[in-house]
Order: sequence, then C-alpha cells, then structure tokens
Amino acid sequence: MSDTRRRVKVYTLNEDRQWDDRGTGHVSSTYVEELKGMSLLVRAESDGSLLLESKINPNTAYQKQQDTLIVWSEAENYDLALSFQEKAGCDEIWEKICQVQGKDPSVEVTQDLIDESEEERFEEMPETSHLIDLPTCELNKLEEIADLVTSVLSSPIRREKLALALENEGYIKKLLQLFQACENLENTEGLHHLYEIIRGILFLNKATLFEVMFSDECIMDVVGCLEYDPALAQPKRHREFLTKTAKFKEVIPITDSELRQKIHQTYRVQYIQDIILPTPSVFEENFLSTLTSFIFFNKVEIVSMLQEDEKFLSEVFAQLTDEATDDDKRRELVNFFKEFCAFSQTLQPQNRDAFFKTLAKLGILPALEIVMGMDDLQVRSAATDIFSYLVEFSPSMVREFVMQEAQQSDDDILLINVVIEQMICDTDPELGGAVQLMGLLRTLIDPENMLATTNKTEKSEFLNFFYIHCMHVLTAPLLTNTSEDKCEKDNIVGSNKNSTICPDNYQTAQLLALILELLTFCVEHHTYHIKNYIMNKDLLRRVLVLMNSKHTFLALCALRFMRRIIGLKDEFYNRYITKGNLFEPVINALLDNGTRYNLLNSAVIELFEFIRVVSLY
Repeated sequence: MSDTRRRVKVYTLNEDRQWDDRGTGHVSSTYVEELKGMSLLVRAESDGSLLLESKINPNTAYQKQQDTLIVWSEAENYDLALSFQEKAGCDEIWEKICQVQGKDPSVEVTQDLIDESEEERFEEMPETSHLIDLPTCELNKLEEIADLVTSVLSSPIRREKLALALENEGYIKKLLQLFQACENLENTEGLHHLYEIIRGILFLNKATLFEVMFSDECIMDVVGCLEYDPALAQPKRHREFLTKTAKFKEVIPITDSELRQKIHQTYRVQYIQDIILPTPSVFEENFLSTLTSFIFFNKVEIVSMLQEDEKFLSEVFAQLTDEATDDDKRRELVNFFKEFCAFSQTLQPQNRDAFFKTLAKLGILPALEIVMGMDDLQVRSAATDIFSYLVEFSPSMVREFVMQEAQQSDDDILLINVVIEQMICDTDPELGGAVQLMGLLRTLIDPENMLATTNKTEKSEFLNFFYIHCMHVLTAPLLTNTSEDKCEKDNIVGSNKNSTICPDNYQTAQLLALILELLTFCVEHHTYHIKNYIMNKDLLRRVLVLMNSKHTFLALCALRFMRRIIGLKDEFYNRYITKGNLFEPVINALLDNGTRYNLLNSAVIELFEFIRVVSLY
C-alpha cells in the first residue's frame, strides 16, 4: 500500500466551531492493548510522534463526508475529523470502522446521532424504527412536506431518518423541479413552502445532502428557493446578484475545471451561509456545523490546488512585475493575491506555512517591492496588505530577503526603505496606512522574534544592516522638521510657543509622533545600535525641539523618548544629556505650560521625580 493512500490531516473542532489542524501523518487501524480494542492511530510524518490514538467505539456515530473525510465525536464537546489525501485510503479506514461496528460500508453514518434520554424516549415508539415515509413530490403536497421537514428539526433521530429518506429517493432534485414549476406558474404559496422545505433540509446538517444541493446542477435553484422567505413582502434577488453582479475574474485563465468549479461552489455556499440564511438562534447554533466544515475543507482544497499549480502562480508573478502590464490588469493581479492570502488565513498553521513557503519560492517579496513603489493607491494598499501577511507569517524570511538584496541594490530601492517611504508619504489625513506600516516595521526590528543560533546571529546581522541602510530614511522627516531651516536657531533650546515655528502642521505632527514611537521602541530594545545613532546624530537634541510644538501629543512623544533613555540609567546617556544641557527644553516646556495641570505637566514632574528617586544626576 502506498503511503499517500493513508496520508491524513487530523482536525479537532474548537469552541468557536472552527476546525483546528493538529498535524499531518499516516493513519492505521490496529489492536491497542491499553484501550482493549481496535483503534485508529495517526503518526506524524515529520517525526513519527503520535497525533491520534482513538479506540473505535462500537456505539460512536462515525460519518463519511465528501469521499475523503471521516468525522466523529469522542465526547460531548470533542469532535474529530480525518481528512484523507486519497479516496482509497478513506474507504479502507471506513471499512475497518464499519467492520468493528458490524455495519455495511455503504452507509454514510454508522449510528443514529441521539443522546441517551432521547434514545430511551424513542425505544417505546416502535413506529419510529423505520425510515420516514415522504409524501409524493407534487405541488399539492408541498405544505405537507414543509410541515414534515420543520417538525423533525427538534429531534436528532428523526432528522437522521428524514435525511436518509431524502437521500435514498433522490428527493431534492424532484423538489427543485417543483420550484421551477412554481416560479413559472407564479405560485407564491408553493414558493413559500419550498423556502421552508429547503431551509429545513439545510438545517438537517448532512454533508451527503449538501453535496447534492451544492452541485452545479442544483445550487442556483437552492438559492432561488431561499429567495422566497414568507416573512418578506418581496422576494430577494440572490440569483441575480450571483449571476450578474458578482463576477468571477480569472486574472490568469484557470485551466483546471475542477478547481474552477470548486471556487464557484465555495463562493456560493459561503454566500448562502453569510447572506441568505438568518443568524441561527441559540437553539440552532449547531444545526449548520457541517456547512461550516464543508466550506472550510473546500477552502483547504482550493489553496492546496492553487499552490500546487506552479505554472499558474508563476504566470501571475510574471505579469505582476512585467512593465508592459497595464494598470487595470496589475490591479486585478494584486487584488487576486490579496484575496488569495486572505483565503489562506482560514487555514491552520501547517497549511499556511506550506502556502507562504510556496509564494516565497516563487518570488513574492521582489514582486511586492516593485508594486509597493507604484503610483496607484489601490495597488499600493493591496500590496501592503499582502506584505502584512508575509511579515506575520515569517519576519525572519523578510529580514533575510532584504539583507540579501542590500548586496546588489541601492538603499533607495530596498524593500524596507520602500515601506518606510510609503509610511512617510501616506496621504490619508488620519495616517491609517502609515500606522499599519509602522506596526510591520516594528515587528521586523523586534529582537524578540529574531533567531540566534551557534552559526548565525540574526539579531546582530539585521540590526547592523538596518542602522546602516535604513535608519537614515526613517529619521529623515524628523531631522528635516527640526533643522535650523525649520526652527530658527534661537528657538532650538528655550523659547515661548508664540515665537516658535516648529512643526504646526497636524499631519506632519502625526507622522513625527509615529516615528518617535518607533525610535522609543528602538531605545528599549536595541541597546548599543540606537545609542551610537543618538550620539552620532545628536538625535535627542533634535527630538526635544518638538517640545515646542503646539500639538501636545507630539511634545509628549518627545518627552517619552527622553524618559525611556533616562530610564535605562546608562552612564553614556547621562553624560550626553548633562553635557548637552538637554534638560533645558523640558524645563522651558514646563514653564510655558504655566499653571495648567495637564498631562504634559504630570509627565515632566514624573520625569524629575524618577531622577530624584534613583539619584541619577
């Protein structure tokens, strides 16, 4: 037997009803002495560790879904799933489970899904032991069918029996034929009944029924039925939206018809879940758990199929970076990648790792470097979002790339400097993009997520690189706005606010506050790198010019920067401050503040109280 047939991913359902990936491995069924029975074992393909050891319980309800999934519950709130790479492997393990339980492998569920109290209640009702008899599928029976479907929703055992009856008789397709007839006849009453019927069938929460309902042949008629909610005066126009408004754009033609079909299906099913179906009540919250799982595993499959198609992704990258690509096309390509990356966030860590490693291998970072420097605001914004996914995934990967490119490129076009320039040039009055970029820069320069091994110290190498190639770009606006050209020499240390001209533009003040926030972070985390930079550039003196700003928030940022430096109790910093008479701007700011008891007043007093307590000067 080939390894791939038994290759599985193990999933558990968390408290938010989302599937968590517990790892990839190979499954086997064997007798386990400690558990005293046949059990399912999954060993991790990476190191052989045991990912799952689960006894095949004769009374547990196992479900087979979508040909490659086996799902079951081991406790009241502990659901498990095995997702097989190949159908053959799923079939083999399913046969083993059915063999232990004495079931025919052709069934999709091995037990009735009921609790003990309900089982006892139904034991006294022998008429419930057979399948539910469905009314004939005719127009004059729609009300009876609707009553039947809605009546079973409160009973797990009757839901199961109705689902089996619907499946065995191909009933759903017959119902959808009646829907077409009702629409043609403008039979409003019949359409209202069909809404209740189809909604009820969805709440049966059965994967086998979903596979029929969400097939290409049926899904638009299912959506059509759900347009005719009796509570609405006019039917919704969901089909019109899905067929005319929501356009599927193939930025590069997708040749795999199965992949294209899966993308269409997932979008439409997600639309049904998010837009069409009402928010479930507390009594219905678990009715659609299988629908959530259906969408989740579809997304896993789509991302896997796309990342395995390197020809497709390579073509996307090639067009994205080609100078001949027109603006509209490039915008579509970047938006595709943004959506692709957003899609990947539904995946669990192992899946995301494989996804981003594929993108890195194909050259996502050099491509982003090009598009982030373009004039188109939409393209830049989408590229920033993609960059944020990459930084969140692996700051080390981004750092390694920028250090390598520094050996072949000028400082101006380094990726980090492109990011800094985007931050500085943000035209948004609230600097929304700049705040996002500042957060990404902070992640990249944070030593806490830098690797240190015996052969290589990422922290030392990257910080050396950053302070040589990038820091001057980051501090340029600060140095420009505190230069003698901007603030007359007499006003650099000490003056009243009426005569100073240091930076009064609100947007500039916001930007400088962001830069100071990042520099304060550097003071706390970068020790000698930032110390050398502050000394060589006389940076603190320039920062303290901002104590004269009419924007109190900026003056507070400048004071906070100084407070962090003093808080280090470093002898070099102390000598630098006293020799340069750098308390004078702080004292002047306090005097200018007068008798006002505000945040600036409190912050200055706290600074001097700290100095008094620790006897620094």
